[in-house]
Amino acid sequence: MSRTGALSAGPEVGPAEARAARSERGRLAIAAAPMLAALTALFVVFLTGFDQRSAMPADVAARFYGFFLDRYPLFVFALVYGLTRILAVMLAPGSASLVRRIVGGGIGLALFLAASLHPTFGGLVLRAGFATGSGAFLNGTPMVIAYAMGAGAAAGLFGLAMGLGARLAGRPGPAPSGSRWRRAGRALLGWIAGFLALWFAAAVIGLARDAGFGPWPRRPLDARDLVVAALVLTLAALPHGLLVAARLRPQRTTRATPQAARVGVA
Repeated sequence: MSRTGALSAGPEVGPAEARAARSERGRLAIAAAPMLAALTALFVVFLTGFDQRSAMPADVAARFYGFFLDRYPLFVFALVYGLTRILAVMLAPGSASLVRRIVGGGIGLALFLAASLHPTFGGLVLRAGFATGSGAFLNGTPMVIAYAMGAGAAAGLFGLAMGLGARLAGRPGPAPSGSRWRRAGRALLGWIAGFLALWFAAAVIGLARDAGFGPWPRRPLDARDLVVAALVLTLAALPHGLLVAARLRPQRTTRATPQAARVGVA
């Protein structure tokens, strides 16, 4: 390529690099938003001193407080994570129409809340996990394996509700490239990776009490509870957040094509 061609190609590279940088920042923001929202909700609870004695409508309190909140208190912030994940898909740039984002996202949010809060706090998610783990333990399964089975059951339902909500809100499916079997294989690997990330998250969150998290919501959070909860939530959410960021990364061939075309023209 001649010197004149190189000089003429220079100004075209700048805007492309700027667009790539904006795309990278947007990708990281979408991936990090759920975890940041969960941590923000935790800090709000700490700063406001919200606990079981705070004024709430009787019907809401009866549905919210109970065994599952006492046993798995950090699931409150897992709900914030899942809701924010669906909302991030609704607001992120993409090919989905506005109608699909609003209608599909609304249905997805409702399904996710129903799976997590019906008939009371924990919904089908925590009930499936508790029933699976306790049933396995009562049948002679070692505690560690029974706990892992319960965490897997809860993670499966949580991931199904959150993933379905995100897909209804407009999250695109696998890229239509390669053969049918290759696309199916990529989709299967993506599902397995997502399940393993959420399985890890469920296992970590379920150990919050053992990690030193206090008796919230029976009393307000103190500074020690805040630190423990923030560390547990960050550790639990990090694998899934990194997985989402990796899925949003553009394909190399897609990024290289415009640059190659410019060099050829120059």
